[in-house]
Amino acid sequence: MSTAQSSSKRIPNFADHALIGESAKLPINDATAVISISPLILPAPDRMMDMHLRVSAPATGNNLPIILLSHGQGPSNNLSSLNGYSPIANFWAAHGFAVIQPTHLGSRTLCISPEDHPEAPWFLRSRVIDCKLILDRLDEIETLFPQIQGRLDHSRIAVVGHSGGGHTAGRLLGARGNDPTHPTYEDLSDARIKAGILLASPGDGRGGEGLGPAALNTDLKYHSHAEMKTPTLVVIGDSDGFPFLTSRGAEYHADGYYFSQGPKSLLKVKDGKHGLGGVSGFDTAEATDDESPERLAMVQRMTWAYLRSVLYPEDLAWSEACAALDQLPGLGKVENKE
Repeated sequence: MSTAQSSSKRIPNFADHALIGESAKLPINDATAVISISPLILPAPDRMMDMHLRVSAPATGNNLPIILLSHGQGPSNNLSSLNGYSPIANFWAAHGFAVIQPTHLGSRTLCISPEDHPEAPWFLRSRVIDCKLILDRLDEIETLFPQIQGRLDHSRIAVVGHSGGGHTAGRLLGARGNDPTHPTYEDLSDARIKAGILLASPGDGRGGEGLGPAALNTDLKYHSHAEMKTPTLVVIGDSDGFPFLTSRGAEYHADGYYFSQGPKSLLKVKDGKHGLGGVSGFDTAEATDDESPERLAMVQRMTWAYLRSVLYPEDLAWSEACAALDQLPGLGKVENKE
């Protein structure tokens, strides 16, 4: 008798990680196979180097909404690039989105120093310009990835950023500096972007009050969400005390919700820290104290639901997800404001 025949039982083909726990109770559509290309090299003669992208999408389907995903400035050697964030990028692609991931010049994979570029190492403005360049050249990106050509919906675009990438996303959504005499006051919002998500993002700078030692020496001290009017979901870990950015604790990361205008939602991840369960990568150095398939699955499903409903107002995914989460207080909670 073969080993397979002697097995005590068969189990269903897996759809999710076996350890996602209560997050399995949050509604989600069926996953499909994903196709991805990396690196897709977008010529950029006015940039320090050409832009290297990863593009992921469902293997089938048309009129795919687009997520522009901006990585953080974390300490891992590869995650701050197109090689990171597979836990959320692959999930969103499997559930109906096309996801574009640039490698910003601040990536640790490049290690560009202040001697080489005045914006190094954070490249706060350059990151935003990267995203605008991608939006300007979506047709070219489709040509370079023929399997998605003609399948993207250029009218339904969202931006998502984690940590330092949250600052990038915030600027595209309308956040800007609070001092009219400072260059950060420049309006870099983009009307092509209809919605956004800030994941453990920098909060308001307040002139440097409460900023960590690294952030204090950057333009983050001028950052303000007062003009961020685009619909946005702000996601924070309620145990995020990331001292690299702030001494104010988790509430610092909620500033994008409390101090902005327009329709906003806030998702507080129970016991979550800066990695929000591991959004940047599976089993990674950046989430050694925050690795949780259950928390990660909750963030995956809730962010998917938010973007579905904000890009397709007739879609009830967000209200249904919020209702389900209300019954699961051990995972987190949502606040909404108009």
